[in-house]
Amino acid sequence: MKDYLFTSESVSDGHPDKLADQISDAVLDEALKRAGADAAKVRCACETLVKGAELVVAGELTPALPAARIKELAAEVLARIGYDDASLGFAAAAWKHHDFMSLQAAEIGEAVNKEEDGGELGAGDQGLMFGYACDETPELMPLALSLSHALMRRHKEVRAGLDLRPDAKSQVTVEYAAGVPKSVAKVVLSTQHAASLDQAQVRKAVEEQIIKPVSFVKGGPMEDAGLTGRKIIVDTYGGSAPHGGGAFSGKDPTKVDRSAAYMARYVAKTVVRHGLARRCLVQLSYAIGRRDSLSVMVNAYDDGAGVGCAVQEAVRERLDLSVKGIIDKFALFHPAGWSYGAAAAFGHFGRAEFPWENPVAGCAFDEWCQERAAG
Repeated sequence: MKDYLFTSESVSDGHPDKLADQISDAVLDEALKRAGADAAKVRCACETLVKGAELVVAGELTPALPAARIKELAAEVLARIGYDDASLGFAAAAWKHHDFMSLQAAEIGEAVNKEEDGGELGAGDQGLMFGYACDETPELMPLALSLSHALMRRHKEVRAGLDLRPDAKSQVTVEYAAGVPKSVAKVVLSTQHAASLDQAQVRKAVEEQIIKPVSFVKGGPMEDAGLTGRKIIVDTYGGSAPHGGGAFSGKDPTKVDRSAAYMARYVAKTVVRHGLARRCLVQLSYAIGRRDSLSVMVNAYDDGAGVGCAVQEAVRERLDLSVKGIIDKFALFHPAGWSYGAAAAFGHFGRAEFPWENPVAGCAFDEWCQERAAG
């Protein structure tokens, strides 16, 4: 394999698209919290659009939340991120809210809610989902994306003290030799900042506290529209692996765009964590109303020992890939110690707080990988 350069990007929690994702997931988190023991009955597909001082929330939610509470949730997200200063052009509490939420369509409900009739839970949509892992970083994520996320987390930590604003982007280019990361070839970081700072001041501050910036004064939703699901590559693997196209945020776990992608990552990471392959790609597919995965594909890349085929068979035999099986494995209707809103910024993968990133006690597939690795 020849040497090559590969680039990934990340965005801050104050990027307009990420604002939209976090608001959509705040609606989901609130719905699950209110439902309590009945959280498994929550059905959510929430889309958010932000532009200027306008907030549009649309989609399906069962049981419904009052429009006033959804507006409050959005204001809480904006204030937490830092959009609470009139000098930015607006304050969170002043946003105009347009609510277009309705109950889940009856046809979809009938296809999904089979469990309530003594049957199995069906998928809330059709689609294909990918999971990926590689040994480039301790968290088994692609290096360029891990570094891009790290820059954005660092930006969040230091921005207040540097008079930087919430909207920012990072981009990292890594040089590979024979498929292995060799060096970081280029880093770009762009950040919104206070109007009182000139370019030289921002550049010096960010170079010292973060790394090589390109800056801007105007930013956030006053300058750019934000929409749920528009940063799906940032959410996943930074372009290092295919993406099925479905967004995660605002969707309850019967939507396999989200839950099956988490399972696919769990499979791929388990394979790499046990040293069965340096890279692993997993694809699952589902059809609306169907309980089980329609297909399973595993690519272990360095597959001289037939790892991919063996893993693929083990996945089918030792993992419950039904919608209910995935939800139960990771307790997706009852988050404990994590929230969907937390996943809506800085990526859904490579973060130890999420259950799909960790071994699950008694998992037959994990045990199989461990036994195969031992010889």
